[in-house]
Amino acid sequence: MTTDQLRTALSELNGQRDLTVAFAGIFPAGAGMHNNALLEIRKAILIPDEPDHLVKVTDGTGVFMIDAERVVWIRIGIS
Repeated sequence: MTTDQLRTALSELNGQRDLTVAFAGIFPAGAGMHNNALLEIRKAILIPDEPDHLVKVTDGTGVFMIDAERVVWIRIGIS
């Protein structure tokens, strides 16, 4: 996935939905070889494109930078 594709997919994040992102090639401690790491962000907001062109999402307390090339899938929903 490209940065532009990811930014488009995340464009509906406005603080009212949660985001879950699965990353390829990142294995949490104790996970099997076929498991991927998950990042879960409640009430996620996509930060507008900045001069560094990184995809950034915030929950209001922290900023998460997402490597678009490692994203396997995303889920946007209300918990």
